[in-house]
Amino acid sequence: MAGLEVLYTCFMDEITCANDAVVCFVHWELIKGGYRCIGSGDEARSSDKKSELLPADWSSNKELYTLRYKPTNADTLFMLKGIPIDSALLFNFMNTSNQQVLDLVLNISDYVNADQLQTFDSVYKDVQSFSQKIRSQLLPPQDSAGTRDQDRGRSTDPQQDRDPLRIPHRHPPGAQPHWPGPLAPPFGVGGADLDPFGSRGGGGMILDPLRSGYPRSGFDPSSGIPDILPPGAVPPGARFDPFGPIGRHRPGPDPDHMPPPGYDDMFM
Repeated sequence: MAGLEVLYTCFMDEITCANDAVVCFVHWELIKGGYRCIGSGDEARSSDKKSELLPADWSSNKELYTLRYKPTNADTLFMLKGIPIDSALLFNFMNTSNQQVLDLVLNISDYVNADQLQTFDSVYKDVQSFSQKIRSQLLPPQDSAGTRDQDRGRSTDPQQDRDPLRIPHRHPPGAQPHWPGPLAPPFGVGGADLDPFGSRGGGGMILDPLRSGYPRSGFDPSSGIPDILPPGAVPPGARFDPFGPIGRHRPGPDPDHMPPPGYDDMFM
Protein backbone atom coordinates (compact mmCIF):
# COMPACT_ATOMS: atom_id res chain seq x y z
CA MET A 1 0.00 0.00 0.00
CA ALA A 2 2.35 2.70 -1.29
CA GLY A 3 1.78 5.99 0.50
CA LEU A 4 -0.45 4.64 3.25
CA GLU A 5 2.44 4.15 5.63
CA VAL A 6 3.54 7.77 5.19
CA LEU A 7 -0.01 9.01 5.76
CA TYR A 8 -0.54 6.83 8.80
CA THR A 9 2.79 7.84 10.31
CA CYS A 10 2.00 11.54 9.83
CA PHE A 11 -1.23 11.22 11.83
CA MET A 12 -0.29 8.45 14.26
CA ASP A 13 -0.50 10.79 17.24
CA GLU A 14 -4.13 11.58 16.36
CA ILE A 15 -5.11 7.94 15.89
CA THR A 16 -6.28 7.01 19.37
CA CYS A 17 -8.86 4.31 18.61
CA ALA A 18 -9.59 1.62 16.04
CA ASN A 19 -12.23 3.82 14.39
CA ASP A 20 -9.58 6.46 13.66
CA ALA A 21 -7.46 3.83 11.92
CA VAL A 22 -10.41 2.77 9.76
CA VAL A 23 -11.18 6.38 8.75
CA CYS A 24 -7.52 6.89 7.85
CA PHE A 25 -7.60 3.83 5.58
CA VAL A 26 -10.87 4.91 3.91
CA HIS A 27 -9.41 8.37 3.33
CA TRP A 28 -6.40 6.86 1.60
CA GLU A 29 -8.62 4.78 -0.69
CA LEU A 30 -10.49 7.94 -1.69
CA ILE A 31 -7.19 9.65 -2.47
CA LYS A 32 -6.19 6.74 -4.69
CA GLY A 33 -9.61 6.86 -6.32
CA GLY A 34 -9.02 10.41 -7.59
CA TYR A 35 -10.48 12.51 -4.77
CA ARG A 36 -8.87 15.20 -2.63
CA CYS A 37 -9.94 16.21 0.85
CA ILE A 38 -10.84 19.91 1.27
CA GLY A 39 -11.73 19.96 4.98
CA SER A 40 -13.78 18.53 7.81
CA GLY A 41 -17.31 19.31 8.99
CA ASP A 42 -20.42 20.19 7.04
CA GLU A 43 -19.61 23.84 6.38
CA ALA A 44 -17.15 25.21 3.85
CA ARG A 45 -14.25 27.30 5.13
CA SER A 46 -12.01 29.91 3.59
CA SER A 47 -9.02 27.64 4.21
CA ASP A 48 -10.47 24.79 2.12
CA LYS A 49 -8.11 23.45 -0.52
CA LYS A 50 -7.62 20.13 -2.18
CA SER A 51 -5.10 17.97 -0.37
CA GLU A 52 -4.04 14.35 0.02
CA LEU A 53 -3.67 14.90 3.77
CA LEU A 54 -6.31 14.71 6.47
CA PRO A 55 -7.44 18.08 7.92
CA ALA A 56 -6.17 19.07 11.33
CA ASP A 57 -9.36 18.27 13.28
CA TRP A 58 -10.47 15.21 11.32
CA SER A 59 -10.72 12.95 14.43
CA SER A 60 -11.93 15.48 16.98
CA ASN A 61 -15.46 14.09 17.03
CA LYS A 62 -15.39 10.33 17.72
CA GLU A 63 -19.18 10.08 17.45
CA LEU A 64 -19.39 11.42 13.88
CA TYR A 65 -16.55 11.67 11.38
CA THR A 66 -17.31 14.24 8.67
CA LEU A 67 -14.94 14.94 5.77
CA ARG A 68 -15.46 16.81 2.50
CA TYR A 69 -13.91 15.79 -0.83
CA LYS A 70 -13.74 16.92 -4.44
CA PRO A 71 -12.45 15.06 -7.50
CA THR A 72 -9.05 16.21 -8.70
CA ASN A 73 -10.47 17.39 -12.04
CA ALA A 74 -13.89 18.72 -10.95
CA ASP A 75 -15.58 20.87 -8.30
CA THR A 76 -18.39 18.49 -7.36
CA LEU A 77 -18.58 18.27 -3.58
CA PHE A 78 -18.72 14.86 -1.89
CA MET A 79 -19.45 14.39 1.79
CA LEU A 80 -18.05 11.45 3.76
CA LYS A 81 -19.59 10.62 7.11
CA GLY A 82 -18.57 7.81 9.47
CA ILE A 83 -20.92 6.79 12.27
CA PRO A 84 -19.83 4.24 14.94
CA ILE A 85 -22.49 1.58 15.58
CA ASP A 86 -21.49 -0.88 18.32
CA SER A 87 -18.48 -2.74 16.91
CA ALA A 88 -18.96 -1.46 13.34
CA LEU A 89 -18.50 1.78 11.45
CA LEU A 90 -21.13 2.96 8.97
CA PHE A 91 -19.94 5.19 6.13
CA ASN A 92 -22.05 7.38 3.84
CA PHE A 93 -20.45 8.95 0.77
CA MET A 94 -22.81 11.51 -0.81
CA ASN A 95 -22.60 13.46 -4.04
CA THR A 96 -24.10 16.79 -2.95
CA SER A 97 -24.98 17.81 -6.52
CA ASN A 98 -27.52 15.00 -7.02
CA GLN A 99 -27.90 13.66 -3.45
CA GLN A 100 -26.73 10.21 -4.53
CA VAL A 101 -25.44 8.24 -1.54
CA LEU A 102 -23.31 5.10 -1.31
CA ASP A 103 -23.13 3.14 1.96
CA LEU A 104 -20.56 0.86 3.54
CA VAL A 105 -20.60 -1.00 6.85
CA LEU A 106 -17.27 -2.26 8.21
CA ASN A 107 -16.78 -4.57 11.15
CA ILE A 108 -13.83 -2.94 12.92
CA SER A 109 -12.27 -6.11 14.31
CA ASP A 110 -12.13 -7.68 10.83
CA TYR A 111 -9.65 -5.10 9.57
CA VAL A 112 -7.93 -3.40 12.52
CA ASN A 113 -5.90 -4.67 15.47
CA ALA A 114 -6.99 -2.26 18.19
CA ASP A 115 -3.96 -3.02 20.35
CA GLN A 116 -1.47 -2.26 17.55
CA LEU A 117 -2.43 1.31 16.70
CA GLN A 118 1.12 2.60 17.15
CA THR A 119 2.66 -0.02 14.84
CA PHE A 120 1.81 0.46 11.21
CA ASP A 121 3.08 -2.98 10.17
CA SER A 122 0.58 -4.65 12.49
CA VAL A 123 -2.38 -2.29 12.72
CA TYR A 124 -4.22 -3.45 9.59
CA LYS A 125 -5.20 -7.00 8.67
CA ASP A 126 -6.64 -8.51 5.50
CA VAL A 127 -5.60 -5.36 3.67
CA GLN A 128 -6.53 -6.60 0.17
CA SER A 129 -10.08 -7.46 1.19
CA PHE A 130 -10.35 -4.19 3.11
CA SER A 131 -9.30 -2.17 0.07
CA GLN A 132 -11.54 -4.10 -2.34
CA LYS A 133 -14.58 -3.65 -0.10
CA ILE A 134 -14.13 0.12 -0.03
CA ARG A 135 -13.55 0.45 -3.77
CA SER A 136 -16.51 -1.73 -4.74
CA GLN A 137 -19.11 -0.38 -2.29
CA LEU A 138 -18.18 3.18 -1.35
CA LEU A 139 -16.50 4.76 -4.39
CA PRO A 140 -18.87 5.75 -7.22
CA PRO A 141 -17.95 4.68 -10.77
CA GLN A 142 -15.67 7.20 -12.45
CA ASP A 143 -16.69 8.89 -15.73
CA SER A 144 -13.36 7.89 -17.20
CA ALA A 145 -14.19 4.24 -16.65
CA GLY A 146 -17.51 4.71 -18.44
CA THR A 147 -15.73 6.43 -21.30
CA ARG A 148 -13.36 3.52 -21.60
CA ASP A 149 -16.31 1.13 -21.78
CA GLN A 150 -17.89 3.19 -24.56
CA ASP A 151 -14.59 3.33 -26.42
CA ARG A 152 -14.34 -0.43 -26.25
CA GLY A 153 -17.85 -0.67 -27.69
CA ARG A 154 -16.86 1.57 -30.61
CA SER A 155 -13.55 -0.16 -31.23
CA THR A 156 -12.64 -0.90 -34.82
CA ASP A 157 -10.24 -3.65 -33.86
CA PRO A 158 -10.20 -6.21 -36.70
CA GLN A 159 -9.96 -8.94 -34.09
CA GLN A 160 -13.68 -8.41 -33.49
CA ASP A 161 -14.43 -9.93 -36.90
CA ARG A 162 -12.62 -13.10 -35.83
CA ASP A 163 -14.93 -13.71 -32.91
CA PRO A 164 -16.63 -17.06 -33.65
CA LEU A 165 -19.77 -15.85 -31.85
CA ARG A 166 -19.96 -12.59 -33.82
CA ILE A 167 -22.47 -12.42 -36.68
CA PRO A 168 -20.46 -11.67 -39.85
CA HIS A 169 -21.31 -8.83 -42.19
CA ARG A 170 -23.46 -9.94 -45.15
CA HIS A 171 -22.21 -7.19 -47.45
CA PRO A 172 -18.89 -5.41 -47.94
CA PRO A 173 -18.56 -2.12 -46.00
CA GLY A 174 -20.27 0.70 -47.89
CA ALA A 175 -22.16 -1.58 -50.28
CA GLN A 176 -25.92 -1.24 -50.55
CA PRO A 177 -27.77 -4.42 -49.52
CA HIS A 178 -29.68 -6.30 -52.20
CA TRP A 179 -33.36 -6.34 -51.40
CA PRO A 180 -35.45 -8.94 -53.26
CA GLY A 181 -38.48 -7.89 -55.26
CA PRO A 182 -41.97 -8.04 -53.75
CA LEU A 183 -42.75 -11.30 -55.60
CA ALA A 184 -39.41 -13.00 -54.87
CA PRO A 185 -39.15 -15.69 -52.17
CA PRO A 186 -39.86 -15.61 -49.34
CA PHE A 187 -42.13 -12.59 -49.95
CA GLY A 188 -43.67 -13.99 -53.14
CA VAL A 189 -46.06 -16.36 -51.40
CA GLY A 190 -49.41 -15.85 -53.11
CA GLY A 191 -47.83 -13.93 -55.97
CA ALA A 192 -49.49 -16.21 -58.52
CA ASP A 193 -52.87 -14.93 -57.30
CA LEU A 194 -51.79 -11.41 -58.23
CA ASP A 195 -50.49 -12.48 -61.65
CA PRO A 196 -52.68 -15.40 -62.79
CA PHE A 197 -51.38 -15.39 -66.37
CA GLY A 198 -47.68 -15.26 -65.47
CA SER A 199 -47.01 -12.02 -67.33
CA ARG A 200 -44.02 -11.21 -65.02
CA GLY A 201 -42.20 -14.39 -65.94
CA GLY A 202 -43.73 -16.69 -63.33
CA GLY A 203 -45.93 -19.67 -63.91
CA GLY A 204 -49.18 -17.91 -63.12
CA MET A 205 -52.14 -19.41 -61.36
CA ILE A 206 -54.11 -20.84 -64.35
CA LEU A 207 -52.78 -24.06 -65.83
CA ASP A 208 -52.32 -23.92 -69.59
CA PRO A 209 -51.31 -27.40 -70.82
CA LEU A 210 -50.13 -25.87 -74.09
CA ARG A 211 -47.69 -23.55 -72.29
CA SER A 212 -46.79 -25.63 -69.25
CA GLY A 213 -43.32 -26.55 -70.46
CA TYR A 214 -44.03 -30.27 -70.54
CA PRO A 215 -43.74 -32.26 -73.81
CA ARG A 216 -46.80 -31.76 -75.96
CA SER A 217 -48.46 -34.52 -77.95
CA GLY A 218 -49.31 -32.28 -80.87
CA PHE A 219 -52.93 -31.96 -79.80
CA ASP A 220 -54.80 -29.13 -81.57
CA PRO A 221 -58.07 -28.23 -79.84
CA SER A 222 -59.37 -26.48 -82.98
CA SER A 223 -59.64 -29.91 -84.68
CA GLY A 224 -62.21 -30.96 -82.09
CA ILE A 225 -62.42 -33.75 -79.54
CA PRO A 226 -64.38 -36.89 -80.44
CA ASP A 227 -67.64 -37.19 -78.53
CA ILE A 228 -66.79 -33.99 -76.63
CA LEU A 229 -66.22 -31.02 -78.96
CA PRO A 230 -66.96 -30.76 -82.66
CA PRO A 231 -64.26 -29.45 -85.02
CA GLY A 232 -64.05 -25.66 -85.06
CA ALA A 233 -65.56 -25.25 -81.59
CA VAL A 234 -62.21 -23.82 -80.41
CA PRO A 235 -60.80 -21.02 -82.67
CA PRO A 236 -57.27 -21.67 -83.95
CA GLY A 237 -54.61 -20.42 -81.50
CA ALA A 238 -57.10 -19.84 -78.71
CA ARG A 239 -56.29 -20.94 -75.17
CA PHE A 240 -58.12 -24.12 -74.24
CA ASP A 241 -58.29 -25.78 -70.88
CA PRO A 242 -59.39 -29.40 -71.37
CA PHE A 243 -62.19 -30.64 -69.14
CA GLY A 244 -61.47 -34.34 -69.55
CA PRO A 245 -58.77 -36.84 -70.55
CA ILE A 246 -57.55 -35.95 -74.04
CA GLY A 247 -57.94 -38.80 -76.58
CA ARG A 248 -59.71 -41.07 -74.12
CA HIS A 249 -63.38 -41.66 -73.48
CA ARG A 250 -64.43 -43.43 -70.31
CA PRO A 251 -67.23 -45.92 -71.01
CA GLY A 252 -70.14 -46.35 -68.68
CA PRO A 253 -71.88 -43.85 -66.46
CA ASP A 254 -69.94 -40.96 -65.05
CA PRO A 255 -69.30 -41.67 -61.35
CA ASP A 256 -69.91 -37.99 -60.69
CA HIS A 257 -73.56 -38.26 -61.77
CA MET A 258 -76.24 -38.13 -59.09
CA PRO A 259 -77.31 -41.59 -57.78
CA PRO A 260 -80.71 -42.92 -58.79
CA PRO A 261 -83.69 -42.37 -56.48
CA GLY A 262 -83.70 -44.61 -53.43
CA TYR A 263 -79.99 -45.45 -53.81
CA ASP A 264 -78.42 -45.35 -50.38
CA ASP A 265 -75.60 -47.90 -50.47
CA MET A 266 -72.43 -45.86 -50.50
CA PHE A 267 -70.26 -49.00 -50.97
CA MET A 268 -71.85 -50.16 -54.23
